[in-house]
Amino acid sequence: MAEAQHEEETKVAEETNGIVEDDETKTQRAVRQIEFYFADSNLPFDKFMWTLHTANAEHWVPVQTVASFKRMREFQPLGRDWLVAALRTSEELEVDEAGENIRRRTEVQPPKGQFERSVYAKGFGKEEPGLQKKLEEFFNKYGKTNAVRMRRIDGTKEFKGSVFAEFADFKSVDVFLNADPKPTWEGEELLIMSKEAYCDMKIKEKGLTGKAADLRRQSMAGTGRKGFNAFAEMAEKEKKGKGREDKPKPEVFLEFLGSKILVHDEDGGSVKPEDVPNVQGASLRFEGVGEDVSFDEIKVQHAQGALRAAPVREVHKGRDGGLVGFDKVLSEDDIEYVRQNLKTLSGKEVTWRVPDEEEERAFQLERATSAAKRALSPWRTGWPWRRPWRRTWRREARRGGDRNAEKAAAAADGEADEQAGAKRKRAVEPDGGPNMGIRGQGVPVIQSTKKTKTDADADS
Repeated sequence: MAEAQHEEETKVAEETNGIVEDDETKTQRAVRQIEFYFADSNLPFDKFMWTLHTANAEHWVPVQTVASFKRMREFQPLGRDWLVAALRTSEELEVDEAGENIRRRTEVQPPKGQFERSVYAKGFGKEEPGLQKKLEEFFNKYGKTNAVRMRRIDGTKEFKGSVFAEFADFKSVDVFLNADPKPTWEGEELLIMSKEAYCDMKIKEKGLTGKAADLRRQSMAGTGRKGFNAFAEMAEKEKKGKGREDKPKPEVFLEFLGSKILVHDEDGGSVKPEDVPNVQGASLRFEGVGEDVSFDEIKVQHAQGALRAAPVREVHKGRDGGLVGFDKVLSEDDIEYVRQNLKTLSGKEVTWRVPDEEEERAFQLERATSAAKRALSPWRTGWPWRRPWRRTWRREARRGGDRNAEKAAAAADGEADEQAGAKRKRAVEPDGGPNMGIRGQGVPVIQSTKKTKTDADADS
C-alpha cells in the first residue's frame, strides 16, 4: 500500500514538472550516474572515491556508500534491490554475488583526448536548484557526455554561467559545434566553441607568448579540476622511489582507535583493511551544510566545549553534510551533548546522527588510509623528523659533559664564562646543521602538494 502511494506521488510530481519518466529511463539514469563516479574522467580525480577504490586489493566499493551520494538520493525510495538490479545491467561495472559491493570491470587508465573532446559554452544564467541535471540532459541531446562541469569563481564558488562539457567521442563534439540551429538556453543563443579554441582565445587576450603561453595551455588542457590527481601522486611516488630501493626503511606503526596498525608503503602509505579495527560509535554524521565547513571550525567548536566527547581526529565533507571522527567510542550522553550544543555550522542549521555500520566502516578505512599517508610522509620526503631530531637534540645536550670540571679548566686561561655560555647555547640552540632543530620552530608540518593556481577558472 505504501509503495503504491509512493509511486503515485512520484508520478504526480513528475507530471507537475512536465516530465513523465518510465522505469527504464530512470534505471538508465541511475546506472549512468554511478558509472560516472567510477569513470576514468572522475575516479582518479575524486579523492574520496579513489580512497574507496583503493581500500582493498580487489577494488570493491560498498553499494550502500555510493547510493548515499546526493545525486543518488532520488533513487533511494526505490530500495537497494532495485539499484542492484539496475547496476547488473551495466557493461562498465560489476556487482558481487551478494549484491553488496561494486567495482569497475577494467583497470583505471589515464583519460586520453579529454581536451580535444571538450567544449566551452556560456550563457546559462544564474544557478538554480537542479541546474546540474538540466545541463547534463541538455548536452546529452548532442551525444554521450563523460562530464559536464559548471565553472565557478574561486573563493565565492559562484557559478559563472559557463561550463566545460566533455563528450565521449569526437562525433558528438562536431554535432554540438555545428548544430543548426545553434544551441540555445531559455531562448537565448549560447556562445560555444571547442575548449582548445577557448584556450587560444584567452592566451591571445592576455598577450601570452612562448613559454608563458605553453604553460597556460598545459594548465588549461587538463581535467579542468584542481586538487587531487591519482596519476600525479603515483608518478611522484615512483620518482621518489628511484634510487632508494636498496635503503632499508623502518617499519612504521599507526595508533588507531586503540589498535596498533602496520603502515605499508603502497600508494604513498596504506593499511590493510583487515588490520583496521571495526569500531562502531566513534563517528558522527552532520547534515545541512557541506563543503563550507572546515576542519579548523570543527576543532574550534571542540575547544569551546561543543564536542566535549573526545579529540576530533578527522572530518570528511560531503556535498551537503559530512562525518566527524573521534579517537574513542562516544557514549549516548556524548552524542546528545553534541546535538544540544552544536546546532549550527558555518551559519547553517545542522542535525547530527550516528552513521550506519557500512558508512562508518568506509569512513574508518578512509581515516586510517589518510593517517597512514601522513605517518609515512616524513620518511618519504627526507625530513629529519621526530626521532632523528630528538636524537640529535639529546646528543647535543650530552656533549656538555661535566660542566664543573670544564669550568675549572677554562678558568685557568681566563675563558670560563665564555665557554660555559657557548656550551649552554649549543645545548639549547643547535647550530642549524643536518638533523638539527631550530629554537622557536616546531616540528615541520608536511602538507599535501597542491596544484599551482592559474587564472583559467577566474576568466569568464
